[in-house]
Amino acid sequence: MEQLGTRNPSNGLETIGFSDLAFVRYNLEAAELYEDAIRRGEAQVTAHGALCARTGQHTGRSPKDKFVVRDAATADQIWWDNNNAISPENFERLRQDMVAHAKGKSLYVQDLIGGADPAHALPTRVVTELAWHSLFIRNLLIRPAREALAAFEPKLTIIDLPSFRADPERHGCRSEAVIACDLTNGLVLIGGTSYAGEMKKSVFTVLNYLLPKKAVMPMHCSANVGPAGDTAIFFGLSGTGKTTLSADSTRTLIGDDEHGWGEDGVFNFEGGCYAKAIKLSAAAEPEIYATTRRFGTVMENVVLDQRRVPDFDDGSLTENTRIAYPLDFIPNASETGTAPQPRTVIMLTADAFGVMPPIARLTPEQAMYHFLSGYTAKVAGTEKGVTEPEATFSTCFGAPFMPRHPSEYGNLLKDLIAKNGVTCWLVNTGWTSGAYGTGHRMPIKVTRALLSAALDGSLNDATFRTDVNFGFAVPVSVPGVNDGILDPRSTWADGVAYDAQARRLIDMFIANFAKFESHVDGSVRDAAPGAKVAAE
Repeated sequence: MEQLGTRNPSNGLETIGFSDLAFVRYNLEAAELYEDAIRRGEAQVTAHGALCARTGQHTGRSPKDKFVVRDAATADQIWWDNNNAISPENFERLRQDMVAHAKGKSLYVQDLIGGADPAHALPTRVVTELAWHSLFIRNLLIRPAREALAAFEPKLTIIDLPSFRADPERHGCRSEAVIACDLTNGLVLIGGTSYAGEMKKSVFTVLNYLLPKKAVMPMHCSANVGPAGDTAIFFGLSGTGKTTLSADSTRTLIGDDEHGWGEDGVFNFEGGCYAKAIKLSAAAEPEIYATTRRFGTVMENVVLDQRRVPDFDDGSLTENTRIAYPLDFIPNASETGTAPQPRTVIMLTADAFGVMPPIARLTPEQAMYHFLSGYTAKVAGTEKGVTEPEATFSTCFGAPFMPRHPSEYGNLLKDLIAKNGVTCWLVNTGWTSGAYGTGHRMPIKVTRALLSAALDGSLNDATFRTDVNFGFAVPVSVPGVNDGILDPRSTWADGVAYDAQARRLIDMFIANFAKFESHVDGSVRDAAPGAKVAAE
């Protein structure tokens, strides 16, 4: 077995059962991975130097195919209502079959870090059969110094073999695709899907399991910090604008997707960004657009024309087109991935009903209510089978990646908000002037103007009204923003239709929150939408 590249000689793949491989290439850098990906027919080079690959039938995550090993250590720790269980025996059978499947193949290994705070870092080894997958994860996680690789000892190993097909009867899974996590032994097995996002989300899942026991809040969020050390956190699911809105040229980007928040402040889990590329333009998102013209950027499912120029408006393969690039491709990115305690928390939602205002200030109780609710719309292509936006509630703005019960994360957030005197805002990047199909997406210029006012503190001086449906505080007027858009009912042609949509959404909130009522105190329950409507 030929083994090339810088590595710990006492910690090769044979230590986890691999044998009879054609070769293993450890910790290759971008140029070498480009050469292998092109030579093996995995990807193309675009006209501007990025690497573009297609992922086949899986153009998004497959949450129903994700499993957690249920053993003595995890049986009482995991939120099993939200996580599929796999037995230790089925997981071990899956591991053995994947190792056997790899015989004769060429594999790539990247030794990386999840977590910029050394006190909470997770050394992670990622084994892939695709060269472009190796470049993808190298972009997305934190790259240790080259001299540290000779002594690298992983605490988490991910094995990603897209050509492997799981057997539901033999492995206790649902389909040929499988993402199986053994949290006790630090091993993740991915098979049957070429969607690279499964690797990074597996790291997030493991950190979501480990960090709460250390009083650190793991968050599905982006984060940036202003010149005065005013850190801001942006919660939100894919498609709500986390990456876009945190890439602000006037502020330093900490990260775009996954962070921890503890007693020393905020730290990024990653060393890169994974941005949605559909409708990407230089005018609206110049910093992100510029990364598509950089050697080293990886594109997923972006359509190229005959000259290999990307067409970011073409969603024929999927609406979930993506680009993955190192954090330092953003000019104002943080060099450390860390920042002081936050002053502002933004909860992003893409309201498909078109009834929420573009921004609202939340009390601490309302913040906890909306964090546990996690209302948004699933955006087309983000998950397999979702072809158009649909209303959903994803608790903690990341239910697919939350192994523990939401109350653990909610209570951590509530304590951190109170301890640090954080101001919370709910921002709707979804629809206005009507629901999906009738209205249109909130203009990004409006969202950016409102966020700027929230982050610099000037929005606190505005005049507010109490929203009759949701009970939160909505500004009546903001400089540079049309007053009408701040009152969503006024943007609808039919006010009665708006009222009906609002009532429908309120009922969904209440029905969804029923499962959390026994885990929160009365003040949080009283923050539910519709309280004022019911009183009248």
